Amino acid sequence: MKKLLQHTASDISASIVVLLIGLPLCLGIALGSGAPLFSGIIAGIIGGIVVGFFSKSALSVTGPAAALTAVVVMGISSLGSYEAFLVAVVLAGFFQIILGYIKAGIIAHYIPNSVIRGMLTAIGLILILKQIPHILGYDVDFEGDERFFQNDQQNTFTEIPQAINSIHSTALMIGLISLFILMIWQTKSIKKTKWLNLVPAPLLVVLLATVANYFFEYTASSASLEASHLVNLPIAKDLPEFISFFTLPNFSHILNPSIWVIAFSLAIIASLETLLAVEAVDKLDPLKRITPTNRELKAQGIGNLLSGLIGGLPIASVIVRSSVNVNAGAKSKKSTIINGLLLLLCVIFIPGLLSRIPLSALAAVLIYTGFKLVSLKEIKSFYAKGWDQFMPYIATTIGIFLTDMLTGIVVGMLVSLFFLVSSNFRSAILVVNDNNNYLIRLRKDVSFLNKPIIKKHLQSFPDHSFVIVDATRADFIDKDIIEEINDFIDNAPSRGISVTIKKGHYQPMHLLFKQP
Repeated sequence: MKKLLQHTASDISASIVVLLIGLPLCLGIALGSGAPLFSGIIAGIIGGIVVGFFSKSALSVTGPAAALTAVVVMGISSLGSYEAFLVAVVLAGFFQIILGYIKAGIIAHYIPNSVIRGMLTAIGLILILKQIPHILGYDVDFEGDERFFQNDQQNTFTEIPQAINSIHSTALMIGLISLFILMIWQTKSIKKTKWLNLVPAPLLVVLLATVANYFFEYTASSASLEASHLVNLPIAKDLPEFISFFTLPNFSHILNPSIWVIAFSLAIIASLETLLAVEAVDKLDPLKRITPTNRELKAQGIGNLLSGLIGGLPIASVIVRSSVNVNAGAKSKKSTIINGLLLLLCVIFIPGLLSRIPLSALAAVLIYTGFKLVSLKEIKSFYAKGWDQFMPYIATTIGIFLTDMLTGIVVGMLVSLFFLVSSNFRSAILVVNDNNNYLIRLRKDVSFLNKPIIKKHLQSFPDHSFVIVDATRADFIDKDIIEEINDFIDNAPSRGISVTIKKGHYQPMHLLFKQP
């Protein structure tokens, strides 16, 4: 019992912060997906309670993901109804459970650290730049949009001048004061005061912003914020209307081949998004706990299955809310479960209160989270490690920022692979010469990719020279390489070249290398 209650205070505190941040993101992603607004809330509840229960991830938060928005829009449009699309969400859940059982989660362990860190930096930059318009009171683009090119025909950069030309003074004041509070809450003087440390800064910011707006409304001030600058939560007048917010899938469409294609697409994208997110969150975890990825895929599958059955959007582990969870001081997965429970209780009992939260205050929290993710010290660290670490890091950051997470990760992986191959080129073959004596040493793995290099070296040896081919340090030699060396041995006598072969100790080399 003592272990169960351990860190409960920290987890409850963090769950409230994630609730406040996650609510507009759930609504925004539903809005951007062309789905019913409440479908985002359902997905957030399922992601918190259900996935939180079955997952072994300590700190990741699951909910509707921006990466799935395009697939949802396309799915609803092509299938003709949201009820038909929900069938695809249910099937996607089944596919993810299967992926978990066939141990597809191992994919996450092959992603280089430079790529993961680049992803976190990119998310930090996106949070900062995407939330600047919202903190200025320009709420045209929906909350949670992480794409560079937006639905309002603007992009991440061009949206900012538009926002500057349309500043809402009250929203800006609330946003700037919120940022100021978040920053001073990290100072030593505040941290030394124990009773102040009991109050999470993001929660304090949201409460003060909401009270301030209530005051403006109560005094009938023109400074009060319009509904478009507040969280816009669907409010039911009675129980039947609340129940009507839930949508059941129409399984009569299950034989439609398009549904299966969409379901498979959802499963693959949601699984990749989840694996990337949990890998990144594990890097942020102060205790450096490792998430069992196959178990995570099964948990996500169960979550998507249930979300689809009651009208929710497809879900995945999401890095933004997970980062907020870590920065808010969460210590265990109880935080995400409590977050789901609080979200459910709040939309039932106090939807009106939640609908009074200013978006600019939430934008301030997200901007602050973004600055925590973008570390100049880390950028310098990767630069100091060399180009083979720095370039994949930068490529991933730029790729995600200008496109989306999955595309950016692919770009980072390709750049990382390029440096891996280049490194192998440089280190697999070493040539040393002393007067007319030449040593060509094969090291590590010598693949067919090294064929042009070894061919060039063999052709460059002058006539009447002495050549030693040392293969004792090679772990693997491709047959194409052995063929090139054998051709050199055959032609060496005609050029007056003396060749000595130092062989390794594994059978293929004894069988395939010719004796000079």
